[in-house]
Amino acid sequence: MPIEPDQLRRPLTRRRILAVREGAQTWRPDDLATEEPMEIRLEGPGGPPVPVAVTMRTPGSDFELAAGFLFTEGVVEDPAEIRRVSYCEDLPADEQRYNVVTVLLSRGFDPEVLRRSTFVSSSCGVCGKAALEQVEVRCAPVPAGPVVKAEVVLGLPSALRAAQRVFDRTGGLHAAGLFAPDGTLLALREDVGRHNAVDKVIGQAVLAGDLPLAERILQVSGRLSFEIVQKAARAGVPIVAAVSAPSSLAVEAAERLGVTLVGFVRDGRLNVYAHPERIAL
Repeated sequence: MPIEPDQLRRPLTRRRILAVREGAQTWRPDDLATEEPMEIRLEGPGGPPVPVAVTMRTPGSDFELAAGFLFTEGVVEDPAEIRRVSYCEDLPADEQRYNVVTVLLSRGFDPEVLRRSTFVSSSCGVCGKAALEQVEVRCAPVPAGPVVKAEVVLGLPSALRAAQRVFDRTGGLHAAGLFAPDGTLLALREDVGRHNAVDKVIGQAVLAGDLPLAERILQVSGRLSFEIVQKAARAGVPIVAAVSAPSSLAVEAAERLGVTLVGFVRDGRLNVYAHPERIAL
């Protein structure tokens, strides 16, 4: 599966700012986390590309984001259906060309169903849905999976933070990381949107043919939303952890989908909100 060229990765934007420190004023350059819209289009055999969603994201891993979004939202049921991911070829070779990604499927689809059900923003994917009854993506409960030592889970936030290269420059990005049961970091993606970071890290597994992620832990920065739990369950992730709190709907979803949900993983403590049997104390 193709990946976007390195020169198209623009996670940082440099701006000149006025910094005030203890009354002293200094003009200096500063790095900001880039935020740009990305339109995801879906194309079937012999048909035109159809816009599916627009998300505000940090450029980089765009193909993974598109594949991860389509899979975790239930638009693509089988990763093998994805034949090609590419930047839009019918736009001029300018900046916007690299803000439109087209995913070619091996099968046809109903464009009207997609238009009614999949609209998303980086701030809140769930409330961007066209209809509340279409929020829940149907997926089977996650199998038993590994049992992980509590001390391994406690070490995940620092391992995630240590690998956030763009955050070090900007202080303005979320992260999602996939870890082995022994705490080894296997993949990490950053983005201005929490669920975009999750889609990117799952998307790399989609494109690599590594699903289901039955022997993985998903660690995220920030809080745990319903959508993050749902996306993890779609990918078969048995354990999801975060440095902050889960929402009530996230806990309900985790209980129903068989996901071990761990929150407030920081300062040597953690709370297990659902399926504690996978955490060895």
